[in-house]
Amino acid sequence: MAQNITKGVKALLAEANAKVATLSVEEAKEKALDPDYVFVDLRDIREVQRSGLIPGAFSCPRGMLEFWIDPDSPYHKPVFNQDKTYVFYCASAWRSALSASIAMEMGLAPVMHLEGGFTAWEKAGGAIVPQTA
Repeated sequence: MAQNITKGVKALLAEANAKVATLSVEEAKEKALDPDYVFVDLRDIREVQRSGLIPGAFSCPRGMLEFWIDPDSPYHKPVFNQDKTYVFYCASAWRSALSASIAMEMGLAPVMHLEGGFTAWEKAGGAIVPQTA
């Protein structure tokens, strides 16, 4: 029997984008230099190795986000326990919209995501730090 999916990706993204602030690439270029902002790269390690990171970004694979945010989790990362603004990004701003929404639900604040994701950053000539295996 086929599954009956009642809410698809488009609806989930629309809901997330309705509540999560977006940061334009031009604004992000300025904020990436600001120590009060933490850029969180949600792409998987193969994407990061292939394309690099925004300078100073913290790599957090999407599948570990909730575990790394939660201070009661054995996998918690202290980077998520700072009084800073968190800017999530992925390749094209889909995973980051959903992730920022969940992070907000968990109580992380303030949170936003990068409009157009890493692809838009790269296209606009944003600085990139190469990553190796």
